[in-house]
Amino acid sequence: MTATRNVCYTLINVPMDMEPPSEVRLKMDLEKGQIKAKTEALKKVIIMILNGEKLPGLLMTIIRFVLPLQDHTIKKLLLVFWEIVPKTTPDGKLLQEMILVCDAYRKDLQHPNEFIRGSTLRFLCKLKEAELLEPLMPAIRACLEHRHSYVRRNAVLAIYTIYRNFEHLIPDAPELIRNFLVNEKDASCKRNAFMMLIHADQNRALDFLSTCIDQVHTFGDILQLVIVELIYKVCHANPSERARFIRCIYNLLQSSSPAVKYEAAGTLVTLSNAPTAIKAAAQCYIDLIIKESDNNVKLIVLDRLIELKEHPTHERVLQDLVMDILRVLSAPDLEVRKKTLQLALDLISSRNVEELVIVLKKEVIKTNNVTEHEDTDRYRQLLVRTLHTCSVRFPDMAANVIPVLMEFLSDSNEAAAADVLEFIREAIQRFDSLRPLIIEKMLEVFHAIRAVKIYRGALWILGEYCITKDDIQSVMTEVRRSLGEIPIVENEIKKELGEVKAGDEVMTAPVQRLVTEMGTYVTQSALSSSWPSKKEEDRPPLRGFLMDGNFYVAASLATTLTKLALRYVSLVQDKRKQNSFVAESMLIMSTVLHLGKSVLPKKPITDDDVDRISLCLKVLSECPPLMHDIFNKECRESLSRMLTVKLEEEKLSQKKESKKRSIAVQADDPIFFMQLTAKNELTSKEDQFQLSLLAAMGNTQRKEAADALASKLNKVTQLTGFSDPVYAEAYVHVNQYNIVLDVLVVNQTSDTLQNCTLELATLGDLKLVEKPSPLTLAPHDFANIKANIKVASTENGIIFGNIVYDVSGAGSDRNCVVLSDIHIDIMDYIQPASCTDAEFRQMWAEFEWENKVTVNTNMTDLNEYLQHILKSTNMKCLTPEKIDLQWSRHCKTASSGFCGFMAANLYARSIFGEDALANVSIEKPIHLGPDALLSGHIRIRAKSQGMALSLGDKLNLSQKKSRT
Repeated sequence: MTATRNVCYTLINVPMDMEPPSEVRLKMDLEKGQIKAKTEALKKVIIMILNGEKLPGLLMTIIRFVLPLQDHTIKKLLLVFWEIVPKTTPDGKLLQEMILVCDAYRKDLQHPNEFIRGSTLRFLCKLKEAELLEPLMPAIRACLEHRHSYVRRNAVLAIYTIYRNFEHLIPDAPELIRNFLVNEKDASCKRNAFMMLIHADQNRALDFLSTCIDQVHTFGDILQLVIVELIYKVCHANPSERARFIRCIYNLLQSSSPAVKYEAAGTLVTLSNAPTAIKAAAQCYIDLIIKESDNNVKLIVLDRLIELKEHPTHERVLQDLVMDILRVLSAPDLEVRKKTLQLALDLISSRNVEELVIVLKKEVIKTNNVTEHEDTDRYRQLLVRTLHTCSVRFPDMAANVIPVLMEFLSDSNEAAAADVLEFIREAIQRFDSLRPLIIEKMLEVFHAIRAVKIYRGALWILGEYCITKDDIQSVMTEVRRSLGEIPIVENEIKKELGEVKAGDEVMTAPVQRLVTEMGTYVTQSALSSSWPSKKEEDRPPLRGFLMDGNFYVAASLATTLTKLALRYVSLVQDKRKQNSFVAESMLIMSTVLHLGKSVLPKKPITDDDVDRISLCLKVLSECPPLMHDIFNKECRESLSRMLTVKLEEEKLSQKKESKKRSIAVQADDPIFFMQLTAKNELTSKEDQFQLSLLAAMGNTQRKEAADALASKLNKVTQLTGFSDPVYAEAYVHVNQYNIVLDVLVVNQTSDTLQNCTLELATLGDLKLVEKPSPLTLAPHDFANIKANIKVASTENGIIFGNIVYDVSGAGSDRNCVVLSDIHIDIMDYIQPASCTDAEFRQMWAEFEWENKVTVNTNMTDLNEYLQHILKSTNMKCLTPEKIDLQWSRHCKTASSGFCGFMAANLYARSIFGEDALANVSIEKPIHLGPDALLSGHIRIRAKSQGMALSLGDKLNLSQKKSRT
């Protein structure tokens, strides 16, 4: 554990409060104690040796008094003891006592108990001394013929490791294992033997596979997995062998084991680009997703399908399997459904869009009949958005989709209804031929809408796109129907007075007389402040919204009535009818305005809504041509511009994606020779099995800086000073949910430091997994200590602690060196992400923690500052750049050419699933000249306090850095 780090095969828990026993006491227990005392003493000896103690005087004692015992627990402990005990003298020669140990293990290899034989064989895999192994070779060979499979399979492993480390001890190992494999019947033994041949003598493994290639489908799954690995490696190294084994891989796609099918499909894709092979592999993946119940497995296999789609030639094959992919929607997990719908959208084409839309329509209808559940509503939203995208890409499908989706405008789930409304708004603007159908369906469901936000949007659509006389009259009829009898205030007072008279004898609470703005008296009691439920049910929807105090819908109603009235005046020549329609519109606005200023609604009308309704009344009374253009032309042009920008953004992102996926080879491109290619340039030519093993071990190669050594040095933190008796520095390696601290500890004194312990503590949502074990440092020696820390959430964390040690031979108290703090950067856990505007607004309203950061920088360019913020926080800008550019064009000034204002929404998500939102509002005072500093605020919102504070700290820190 000092200069070089040995491979560790055994982990032992060490109680921290245990006192180190004396060597004399241990010797007595090992010599004269009972079995239990000897067991405990042997455990203590093992722990002390692991901590760096030598204890040479106990070696002969253990050989004489412990080794001959037949107790199974002691035999297991002895295996650990012989693994860690020094077996050589300082000059490298084998200790004489080890000959006695070798003889004992020769007897164990011939023991009648199969467990002792197997355990001994496993121990021999860890020995690195050829002199110890040589006398045991005949006994190891004999174990290949033992009646029990546990002994035989461990014998194969022992022979493999001995052949790999000391080939001269058993030069005929491949031939021996080849003969063993032919006669062996046990699946686990055959698997180990075949695995050895793969690594030791691949030609013999191939010869064996050739003799039984037609029976591969009858083998056990563990052997089939090894066969798949062999075929992959052989074909990877020698592509001409592909034709020989491709049929075997096809057969393994029909295996009963899901693991074998998964590996076989992945191997088939790497070996062949033929459409039939890709189709077979994709079909296998789809069957796995449908049949496997584990959602994690479904998501992993879905990722493999998505990887297949990235290849242009494979994408065409997958387009024919879209209907099979949609079978995955039967899974109940929302994340699986989300990925499936996204994959289907990416594979959509004119050939399969009609079938796709039919399936999605059925799924939408199905969600209406299912018992309400949180995921059902969100799934319905996903389906609506998918149908929306299909209709935008393929306008012919819109006519089939709209009638089904219009029914959901009256849905209780406001989010799904909002998605439907957004789709309808876009469809009615893009597709002129569908406008009559949409208006007709909208008028049918208008009265059933129960959400105020949806009602507001529906009013806007009807006011903007009803252009015929009949449609305008129908909208007015629906508005009057939804509003009830007018004037509203008088009608509500009459109803209330009627209710009071009918139940006069029931009311016992004290009453008081109030005077309304109209000058009439109304009686109010404690009971009258809450309306009876029956009356609320009978109330028309629009009147219900107004009585609840939602007067923003009244402003929308006023705008809609103004548009309709102005359009009606231009369509109808009869002055009497014109005046009648305009007067009715003004009456509705006036009665709403009157209601808002009365005491009847739960909340009074706001000044903004009063101004909007008053403006609409003024426009209808004067009818200026300018306002006519603004109401009936500019609104639609603004929507058209927004949809155009949105479409251009989508096309641009699709173009970037297709550009990434397209494999273009130019005539003058250099030829790459695999033997001469650097490791970091290998992509598909890398061994996928090796890559997956490295990924499982957390050793994935990240894209580091050009100088890998410099990149690692940037993560080294100095913990103590150069003049301290113990120098320490740490390399901080962040691997998703774990932080690994590799601490280098150097003894800078001439004394031996005993029980040198790294004591760590954490601040924040960090947890130390296990305490590092104490060790002994020789004079001027050094050692590496690793500590694992678990990360639970996205929050700035601090790791602090000290190093304590005892000086050998000194009678003083323990010495302590305090370490510098290690600050864990939140940016290691935050990744850019995307979400829709509606999702952003919903999260913004729900998240309760907000952190407001004042802009304080020396930058003078708005866009430069935004890019700096994005780079510093790993967030993604959701606001399209073209909208800002168009806004800037509309705000040109003589001095600068652009307006000095920018607003943008940013979004990111942590690896723990936590969302982070930010709104940037910055301006550059134009009147102060081109060198004026930026000012403004950045508002951060998150679900947890730690996330909001940590991001705010990061922003402040990055601003300070920019100022320097």
